[in-house]
Amino acid sequence: MKFPTSIWSSLIRKKIKSDPNTSVPLFPIKIGHRGAAGYCPENTFASFHRALLMGVDFLEMDVQMTKDDELVVIHDSTVNRTTNGKGKVKDFTLIEIQALDAGRWFDPRFSNERVPSLGEFLDEFGGKVGILLEIKNPSLYPGIEKKIAHELLNRGLVSSEEHPVIVQSFDQNSLKKFHQLVPSIQLGVLLKKFTRKGISDQELVSFSSYASFVNPKITMVNRRLIEKIHQHGFKTFIWTVKKRNEVDFLRYYHVEGLICDFPDFF
Repeated sequence: MKFPTSIWSSLIRKKIKSDPNTSVPLFPIKIGHRGAAGYCPENTFASFHRALLMGVDFLEMDVQMTKDDELVVIHDSTVNRTTNGKGKVKDFTLIEIQALDAGRWFDPRFSNERVPSLGEFLDEFGGKVGILLEIKNPSLYPGIEKKIAHELLNRGLVSSEEHPVIVQSFDQNSLKKFHQLVPSIQLGVLLKKFTRKGISDQELVSFSSYASFVNPKITMVNRRLIEKIHQHGFKTFIWTVKKRNEVDFLRYYHVEGLICDFPDFF
C-alpha cells in the first residue's frame, strides 16, 4: 500500500530541499518521541506541548487499555516506572490511573501530571499536528483496535492530509485488524531486531498488503536496510534518536522521519 502522494507532499513540501553542493535532503520529518521525552515526563501533556513548541511535525505516543476498557496514553504495561503507583495498566480503572502522579518521577516540577486518556489527547492535539499512534501490547487488550478506530472516526481524524494519523505496532496481526477497520489510515510495522541475514524480501512483501511504513530501531539501521525498505515501496521512520550526530548521519540515508527524544536536535 503506497502512502498517498497528496498527503506526503503536504507534509514535506517545505522540507524537501537540497543543499546545492551535496544534494542531501534537508528533511526528515521531525517526530517527538512520547512528546519531548528528553525534557519532560513522557506521554504527558507537558511533554506533548513542549514538543509542539519545538516545531515537531508529529507527536509519537503509546496507547493501552484500562480495567474498565478505557484507552490511555502510556508506554509500559505497568505504571511502575512512570507514575507513583504500582501494578499493571489493565488492573486500574481510568479514574484510578488518572489519580496517579505521572510527572514527579521525572522532576518535581512536573508533579501532578496525569496519564492522559486517548480521548483527552485527541481532543487536545487531533487536527493540529500529525499523530503517530502505537498500539502497545495489543495481545493484552482484546478489542483495542476497534476502540482506537472508534475514537479516531468519531473525531474525523482518519483522512486529514495536513495533519494525518499514522498507526504503528510491533504486532502485525493487530495492524491487519486495524487495517480492516479503517483502511484509510496509514500503518507502520515496527522492527526491533532480525536475523543475521537481515529482513527478507518475503517479509517486506508480506507487509505490503496493509502497511505503508517499515520503522526500524536505530541500532538496526544501515544503508542497505534503508535501501531495501525503499525498494519495496515503503517509507521509514527511525526510532529512537537520542544524539545530535545520529540526526546528521541518518539524513544521508534519506529516511523520511526521525522519532526523537530531543526534537530541538534537528
